[in-house]
Amino acid sequence: MINRETIDKIMETARIEEVVGDFVHLKKRGTSLIGNCPFHGEKTPSFHVSVSKGIYKCFGCGKGGDSVRFVMEHEKYSYPEALKFLAQKYNIEVEETVETVQDVEAQNARESLYIVSQFAGNFFEDQLWNTPEGKAIGLSYFKERGFREDIIKKFNLGYSPDFWDALTQDAVKNKHAEEYLEKTGLAIRNDKGKLYDRFRGRVMFPIHNFTGRIIGFGGRTLKTDKNVPKYVNSPESDIYHKSNVLYGLFHAKKAIRDTDNCYLVEGYADVLAVHQAHIENVVASSGTSLTIEQIRLIGRFTQNVTILYDGDAAGIKASLRGLDMILEEGLNVKVVSFPTGDDPDSYMHKVGAGAFKSYIEDNRQDFILYKANILLAEAGKDPIKRAGIIRDIVESIAKIPDNIKASVFIRECSRLLEVEERILLSELNTMRAAKLKKSSTSSARQPQHPDLPPDNLFADDEAVVTMETMPDDELQEQEIVRLLLAFGHELVSWDKIDNMYIGSFIMQNLTDVTFENTLCKKIIDHYRIEIENGQLPTANHFIKSEDRAIADLAITLSTSPYTLSENWYNKHNIYVRDETVNLKATILGGLYHLKKRKVDRILLDLLKEIKSENDATNQEILMQRYAFIKNVEKEISKFLGSVIVK
Repeated sequence: MINRETIDKIMETARIEEVVGDFVHLKKRGTSLIGNCPFHGEKTPSFHVSVSKGIYKCFGCGKGGDSVRFVMEHEKYSYPEALKFLAQKYNIEVEETVETVQDVEAQNARESLYIVSQFAGNFFEDQLWNTPEGKAIGLSYFKERGFREDIIKKFNLGYSPDFWDALTQDAVKNKHAEEYLEKTGLAIRNDKGKLYDRFRGRVMFPIHNFTGRIIGFGGRTLKTDKNVPKYVNSPESDIYHKSNVLYGLFHAKKAIRDTDNCYLVEGYADVLAVHQAHIENVVASSGTSLTIEQIRLIGRFTQNVTILYDGDAAGIKASLRGLDMILEEGLNVKVVSFPTGDDPDSYMHKVGAGAFKSYIEDNRQDFILYKANILLAEAGKDPIKRAGIIRDIVESIAKIPDNIKASVFIRECSRLLEVEERILLSELNTMRAAKLKKSSTSSARQPQHPDLPPDNLFADDEAVVTMETMPDDELQEQEIVRLLLAFGHELVSWDKIDNMYIGSFIMQNLTDVTFENTLCKKIIDHYRIEIENGQLPTANHFIKSEDRAIADLAITLSTSPYTLSENWYNKHNIYVRDETVNLKATILGGLYHLKKRKVDRILLDLLKEIKSENDATNQEILMQRYAFIKNVEKEISKFLGSVIVK
């Protein structure tokens, strides 16, 4: 159990922009930071981070919270695990009761998979550096391949002894359960029920997740036997999903952000070689064909990808077919092809780090033009093949969501393919129309997701958008809660009211109002209780609520997907009112809009009663009450500037 003082220190120290920035490439927009949401696929950023409020909010999928919540959601950690992660990041000592490895395994099976994977990583690394077999076979292999010791240590490379159960025996001896050795794929149980090591006699490449924890392994055999697979990878597990992992991303993410470019290679050794050339913004697809999830991982850090291809013509042609989806995700793709027979690893060791860097800088080509050159060379002068290639290239361009970028490629390809630009444009438009029709048909068949918030639920902080579709009085009630969270701690300084907080002023003016929305009512009731106890709750008080629904609403009402551009005034001389300039109008406007909605509802109910009442006396009483309420409505409308039709 982590004590309260440690939790408070972690919460005070962990800066939301730093925590989220480790996982998402953020850009400044107004008072917020924005990026592509890590929790759902998107091409247009809807993920916002408010530095001043210490929270994040995605206006696409609805997820939001503080630094701890982000780590919990992203890494699938429990609350204590997320706190420990942040404590480690900020070098904060965690004070808690001591737990044994057995206790941790009993409390959290997922954590046990991480623990046994880390144990295996340490075991393989120790075998490489500190045993005769590891040094003679494993370390010698890496050095013969030309890898420096600092690179070997940086990536925690190791060696698995050529013995049936060396790792298994050592793990069991150190109190690790056989169950977790099986679940991570480190060990396999034979027909007789005995465990044996999956990676035997192989050099080991640990695979790290975003935060640097080992989640799997790749093992390369050093035997020449063709019946032995060259590479063996960890199977899927609760902590390792190969389609969601990029090898080397943990070591590359900062460099990718700094250079605004990601080099993509095929194998583990390629990543090591490029790092040895002092280029750190490089990742590999971890032994799988490139997946959408991996592309979106890259998209969190940069919109620019440079593919480093092996110099094998057949392999290049096969890879071309799978790379259109990078374009479809809106990323800019360049390609570097190495001389025939070379890959990034072999070429770097052949020419050296300096010449390698120069080569990739000088030989980068846009993917579309590269593809056109490759396919045209293969087609030669065969008109049928050329026609098919032209269509293939236009299909790739059609996947680019940016119209300006697509039009530039059409013009370049028109020159290269010797085809009129208008013909290519016509084909492009036909393909896009067909895709749009197919997409529309598919969308029409799909029911709307009930958990997603309605479009444009909130406008920017300077305005309140009326939504007739919102049920009952929810919009007005949420606006009151928003005002309490945003301005509750401001002092009232208008008319004859002085030395009163806006929170108290709003609550005094809600004594005759009943909230219908359950969450809003909970917040208002809690706010009232806190004031009665001499406390004025802040937005953070509700954002950190143990009631997740209240926390989510507080986050949503405290954030906005919109930022007012300075160009409205600087370029267009259009002044947009800032609600903070006249807080009196903002607060009273919120209160009167709510009260008008309530009054309108009362008037509607009274009219129904009058129509259904048969007793003349009772009808007269109802009419008098209706007239009184109508006068109240007129006064409210007068303030709001509304026109009441008599």
